[in-house]
Order: sequence, then structure tokens, then C-alpha cells
Amino acid sequence: MTKLTPQTQPHFLLLTFPAQGHINPSFQFAKRLIGLGVKVTFATTVSAYNKITKAGRTPDSFNFAVFSDGFDEGYKPMVDDTTIYITQLRTRGTKSLKETILSNAENGTPVTCLVYTLLLPWAGEVARELNLPSALLWIQPASVLRVYYYFFNGYDKLIGDDSSDPSWSIELPGLPSLKSRDLPSFCQTSNTYNFALPLFKEQFEILDREDNPTILVNTFDELEEEALKEVEGKLKLVGVGPLIPSAFLDGKDPSDKSFGGDLFEASKGYVEWMNTKPEGSIVYISFGSIIMLSREQKEEMARGLLECGRPFLWVIRDKVGEKTEDEEEDASFMEKLEQLGLIVPWCSQLEVLSHPSLGCFVTHCGWNSTLESIACGVPVVAFPHWTDQSTNAKLLEDVWGTGTRVNANEDGVVEGEEIRRCIEMVMGEDEGVRMREKAKKWKGVAREVMKEGGSSYKNLKAFVDGSSTQKNMVRISSKEVKHLESKLESVI
Repeated sequence: MTKLTPQTQPHFLLLTFPAQGHINPSFQFAKRLIGLGVKVTFATTVSAYNKITKAGRTPDSFNFAVFSDGFDEGYKPMVDDTTIYITQLRTRGTKSLKETILSNAENGTPVTCLVYTLLLPWAGEVARELNLPSALLWIQPASVLRVYYYFFNGYDKLIGDDSSDPSWSIELPGLPSLKSRDLPSFCQTSNTYNFALPLFKEQFEILDREDNPTILVNTFDELEEEALKEVEGKLKLVGVGPLIPSAFLDGKDPSDKSFGGDLFEASKGYVEWMNTKPEGSIVYISFGSIIMLSREQKEEMARGLLECGRPFLWVIRDKVGEKTEDEEEDASFMEKLEQLGLIVPWCSQLEVLSHPSLGCFVTHCGWNSTLESIACGVPVVAFPHWTDQSTNAKLLEDVWGTGTRVNANEDGVVEGEEIRRCIEMVMGEDEGVRMREKAKKWKGVAREVMKEGGSSYKNLKAFVDGSSTQKNMVRISSKEVKHLESKLESVI
């Protein structure tokens, strides 16, 4: 490989929203870029930076541009005002992003491309203002991107009160037929999170103003062939995933393990426990870093697990054994559970998913967890809650065939019997065998695409090579830097 000098080496500025679901794939994307000879500056907030460094997974080759969004202890969705947070993130992030780009130009290491994740549409505006090539890193499936695109281009008018009828469905180009429950929660009539749709809409408006916008998608060609096709001649979608640690894909870096951000002081006891169980026997339950089950839902989950009688590993982020109205009944309940399985506050999910004793993953269907289940060849019980998870569950069940989806009662609670039914379907014969075979097939494909010569490897290399051509190299003179700095000061 030709050695790149500071003058010829491409320099990517990667900006990520400070949530664990954004940090993880962004971190892996940065590592992939570095492997292709790219200089990377990782821009994010104080809270996100603290999560990364606390996990001890910071390579020497990483450069960071860290800024405060005013929530240095981390934004807490159930406590903090979302509107205030989004506003401060935009204001402070815009200022920091411009300063980082300008200072690098002044220092002779100009940024040649800005890549940014979801919920940061203003980053695209900064790039346009500074005449800097940019790309959106879409950390959800391409299918969900298409849903949002068509939603903002007239199809939202087709989603009304009658969409709650079980017989209602909508046909969108490049996608399977979708019922109301298959749409991202922000597109459903029941959506109560008012902050999200305006940000997604703004993002697509910014992309619409760009010439030939490129969207890098955390998926791969073989998994979403139709969804990755160019959208109406306007959006070029490039599959560059799955963006998970190399140790669980191409194996180039065995030391590259996942990190957990809010790491608990958890022992490795769960691994030793898993080692004692038969192959394919364990049910793993985890709902990510944000979702907290209601007390009623936890009780139903426990009933379902007890009725199955299978060994399980259950991640519960809040304190097990917290005071309740009936502590004696709870103690008896927990004792029965602990005889059957193991409850932990944290575990290395990829380590669990790749363990031979694992047989089934009960998941909220966040896209990172979904891709991890695919890359590890584990069939799932889909238990979606919000945002893209409903669409991911649809894809897992009806398109890729690697799982089944739970049905909630009229109160929105999934009952124990339903949980038991779904686990038995995935772990059993007939349907279970077919799901496991398909999961094994996708595992093989997911590992091939990230190897040199695989579709995602070639897609990312082509994008890097294209962004590194002389015509795309952004050079800002000292005079221009001073002019832009004074312009920035006048705005702020």
C-alpha cells in the first residue's frame, strides 16, 4: 500500500449523536476507515467521550474533538427536557463543528469529508456552508430510511385513523407490504414523541438540497438488496455494514471487542455459567440501554420463562430485588427464577450471542442488536417497543425468516403464555429448525461481506477512494479561515 502523507491522506471528521446506539456503530465505522488508511477525527459530546474512554477501547490512532452539550453527565430521556437538550446540542455542536473544521484547515490537516449520524441534520448544513463533502451515516436499516423518505413525500396522508384496523396495509416502493404495527413508531398515529419527526424531516430536506447525496447505511447488499437501490434517482444508498467489532466478523482484530458505555462492575460469572449448559439451550433476554420494562411486563416475562423451564440469561438494568408492595411474594418468585437461570445487570452481548450454549435471543430489535443476532447466527423472539424496532421485527420475521414476533394484549403487555409460545417456537422443531437454518445462512453472509473483497468492504473502499480524489479535497486558505472565523463569531 502506498504510504499516505498528511497532504494526501484523506481526513474524515465523524460526528455522532451521544447515545449508545449511535456510538457503537460509529466507533466501528471509524475503525474501518482507519484500516483503509484514513485519518479520523471522532467528534462527540463529553458524555459520549466518557463512555468510550471508560470502556477502555480507545485506539492510539483515534483523534477526538470533544464538546459540551450542557449535559456532561449524559442526557436522561425520562428526566431531562428533550426540547432543551436538542436545542443545546444543535447550538453548541454547530459552533464546535465549525471550529474543528477551520482549525484543521489552518493547521494543514484539512478535513476532506464530514460523516454524521441521525438526529444531527444541522451537521449537513455546516458542511454545505463550508463547501465540505459530507455523508449521512444511517444507523438503521435501509428499509426504515425508505419508509421515512416516502412518509415525507406524500405517503403520510395515507396513514390515518383507519390504519389501526388489522386489515390495513400500505405498499411502499422497494419494501414488503407493511401494516400499521410494522411502521417506525414515529410514523404511527399513536406517536407521542414530538421531537423526532421534525428532525428526520429536516434531514431529508437537507439531503434534497445536495447534489448527488450519499448515505452510508449500516447494512449489507445481500440483506437489503431492494431497499438499498437508489431512491427515486435522488438518494444513493451504500451498504457498509454490519458495523460490529472485527473479532465477531472478519477476525482481523481479535482484540476488537464490544464496549458497553455505562459498564457495570459485573463479574464474568455469566460466561462460566453458560459454559455449564448444553449447546443451544439458553434463552437470552435483553432490551438494550434505554428501554426499562414495567413491573407488570417483568412479571409476565418471568412467568413465561418459568413456564418454558429452559435455562435463561436475563439482563435487567435496574436493581433486582427493589422494594415492592409484596416483598415476600417477590422473594419467592425470584428464588424460583434464580434456580432456573441467571439475572445480571450487564453482559457483553456479542460474547453471549456467539456462545455455543445460546439458543434464542429475546430482543427489543434495536438495529445494533438485530445485526448482532444476524452476524452471530442466533434466531430471535422479536419484542419491539419504539422507533425503528417495529420495522426491524417485521424484517426478521417475514423477510429474513430468523425469528417470530410477540403479540401484546389490549393493554400493551405481552403475557407470559405468549412469551412461552414464541420461545418454544424458536427453540423447538419445525419452524424453529427453519429459523435456525436461515440464521446460520445469514451469519455466513454477514461475515463474508466485511472481508476484503466482500460487498461492504468494496463499497466503503470505493467511497473513501472517491472522497480522496483531488477535486474533492477541500483546501481552505488562511485568508478564508479568518473570514469564516469572523463570520462564525458574528453568528454566535
